[in-house]
Amino acid sequence: MRVLACGDSALLCEVADLDAVLALAAAVRAAAFPAVLDVVPAARTVLLLTAPGTDLGTLRRAVLALPVDPSAAAPDGETVEIPVVYDGPDLDEVGRLTGLGAEGVVEAHTATPWRVGFGGFAPGFAYLAGGDGRLHVPRRDEPRTTVPAGSVGLAGEFSGIYPRASPGGWQLIGSTTVQLWDAHRTPAALLRPGAEVRFVRTSEPQRAPQGGRNSSTAPKCAARRMLEVLATGALALVQDLGRPGAGATGVGRSGAADRAALRLGNRLVANPPSAAAVEVVFGGLAVRAGPDLPAPLLLALTGAPAPADVDGTPVGHHALVTLRAGQTLRLGAPPTGLRTYLAVRGGVEVAAVLGSRSTDVLSGVGPAPLAAGDLLPVGPEPADLPRVDVAPVAVPPGDAVTLRAVPGPRADWVADPAALAATTWTASGRSDRVGMRLEGAPLRRRDHGELPSEGMVRGAVQVPPGGEPVLFGADHPVTGGYPVVAVVLDADMDRAAQIRPGQQVRFRLLEEPR
Repeated sequence: MRVLACGDSALLCEVADLDAVLALAAAVRAAAFPAVLDVVPAARTVLLLTAPGTDLGTLRRAVLALPVDPSAAAPDGETVEIPVVYDGPDLDEVGRLTGLGAEGVVEAHTATPWRVGFGGFAPGFAYLAGGDGRLHVPRRDEPRTTVPAGSVGLAGEFSGIYPRASPGGWQLIGSTTVQLWDAHRTPAALLRPGAEVRFVRTSEPQRAPQGGRNSSTAPKCAARRMLEVLATGALALVQDLGRPGAGATGVGRSGAADRAALRLGNRLVANPPSAAAVEVVFGGLAVRAGPDLPAPLLLALTGAPAPADVDGTPVGHHALVTLRAGQTLRLGAPPTGLRTYLAVRGGVEVAAVLGSRSTDVLSGVGPAPLAAGDLLPVGPEPADLPRVDVAPVAVPPGDAVTLRAVPGPRADWVADPAALAATTWTASGRSDRVGMRLEGAPLRRRDHGELPSEGMVRGAVQVPPGGEPVLFGADHPVTGGYPVVAVVLDADMDRAAQIRPGQQVRFRLLEEPR
């Protein structure tokens, strides 16, 4: 086993094969290291996500000392049967590629049990390994823009089932109506690492419905303490500090993009640090206090300094704001920064999904983006009282931003790792909560292939074959196959969340954390 630092708050453990992955992941979970927040198995690696400030050197030594026996890795005792209609559009092509013919592919797919290795790009998606070796086929040359929910496919050594409609390049051989993901079920994922899966041929000609999000803010609300959304601007989301611990089922942590701004807003109104607030992209939000408020609401605005007023009277930023029954708070466009946070005393109490009220725009988990007409319930006031009226906090800069980073676990995949720091990059207009695309002189890769899928972290700087890096944000994919050449320090990712399209970005590479 080789254990590599992946930024300053994660370790990437390399092992020989999937059996070793499952054995190590089980051993880490059994050890219950207090600092480890999530364990993310992948094809040949196990990612350990830790709390900021963790002594990674001590954790590395503890992991290396774990008794891990890959030969003892076995299914967890659970067997899941998946009925499949073998009607996929690529069935004949897979039959040609394997030499088995369409009927032979079906026989091979159903005759040998598969094993859940790790989660993937969507909640409930599982990479299934260990089937008939004759079914190893490449991905399609041209991925489909939409693959229907319930599609059963093959790619490389794996089989998998799409839990919802999404783009994809797997060879599709069939379909199933089994519900792979239900956020209101315990556990939410039907297929979990280590379980055995058997595919059973059926003639039921139905596909799973395409379904949407797992939860949404209710348009109707009986709470007297509430905010009515009148306008959202470009994008407004409910966010808290996220949902760690679900990476193995394809669900990332998500949470506020600028966690420091969220915590500050909650501190000003005396909420717990994890209380949910509204994250607003480039201003434009308008909310009105409910007409039946028993008492005024206490608010705070943090992050990007969007001009704000209550019924036309300007109000301050990083300061307490009072909103009385029927009054309206409006935000303009901030002169610098990208994301403004609206915290309200008592917190925004929309329905939680997997223990968090955060919206994950990549996985679709959590409340839907806010829309005009939504009513946001506000929780009861906490016992603690606000202690300050104004916080003297610097606003996000409007000029070039320098982010501190350490070499990533795959820094050797680029010809000149120092070129990342030697280049002044520009944040692309295609950036979002998933990642910031950086435009500039492309980095030259030594290898244009893909890695076996491995766990990803917030702050990972990934280099696709084109050479222009992507800096992963709050809603990054749980696993990925492009090399991570650097990882931005956790503390600097809040600053990164305030970088606007067109703004310049520089990296300052530090030594690898010990």
